[in-house]
Amino acid sequence: MHLEELRTLLARHARPDWTTAIDGVLISKVDRPDPPAPSMSGTVLAVIAQGAKRLALGDRVYAYGAGQYLVASVDLPVTGQFTQAAPAQPALGFGLTLEPSAVAELLLQAGPGDIPRPAAGTPSGIVVSDAPPALLDAVVRLLRLLDEPSDRAVLAPLVKREILWRLITGEQGATVRQLGLADSGLSHVARAVRWIREHYAEPFRVADVARLSGMSVSAFYRNFQAVTAMSPIQFQKQIRLQEARLLLATHPGDVTGVGHRVGYDNPSQFSREYRRQFGAPPSRDAARLRSTAGVLP
Repeated sequence: MHLEELRTLLARHARPDWTTAIDGVLISKVDRPDPPAPSMSGTVLAVIAQGAKRLALGDRVYAYGAGQYLVASVDLPVTGQFTQAAPAQPALGFGLTLEPSAVAELLLQAGPGDIPRPAAGTPSGIVVSDAPPALLDAVVRLLRLLDEPSDRAVLAPLVKREILWRLITGEQGATVRQLGLADSGLSHVARAVRWIREHYAEPFRVADVARLSGMSVSAFYRNFQAVTAMSPIQFQKQIRLQEARLLLATHPGDVTGVGHRVGYDNPSQFSREYRRQFGAPPSRDAARLRSTAGVLP
């Protein structure tokens, strides 16, 4: 019953830009399978009500469909696509941005024994699970508020807190809880991820980023790999190539200049790695992007 009402609400309130009247709540509606497209995951809860989606992070692939949810606790470079969608039965999804401060507040308010004991090690930055009825019920109640504007301002924050609590205490709670812990392994990796994203065009020494993150080099490598499914250098390469593709959408005739701007001193290396990532050399991919009005697929 929860999924049926969830589909109805998502279909009714879907907008082309995926936004809604509730801050941080997104609705996706896709009526045909799309080719794999690179993006940043954001820190988000995503629930699929109809259809299916696949997300690749490094060498890990996450597939989830109706009645399942995905949590991304670090903003990571991913490649995603809807794999089941049709005009008569579009893929429908709910998204909620996860705020570390909101997670931290709930953790502080929780009583002794309210939260499961943490497992050893640093969890992956992306996880997938079946959505329990209590979580789906809260998501449905949040979406109902799109039809109740006079109740929205007061009730929406309360239902968002309930959704967070269901995640924190649920099967993938370890990943969500670390989002709100200032000294967790995941938060240290998130600090490194932010630094690399902000300085992606610059060469760096892993030891320096490890020190910025407050970890030894060995612990940094281990935790970074656990969270992102790639090494720091591989992560930087993913960011560089995604930024290059965005730049080529508006500067298709300056392949060498774009490569240099994102940190490649060797044009042939840039072309080789770009082709390996996107399946076509930069010039050809840029022409294709231009033919689709400069919008990434």
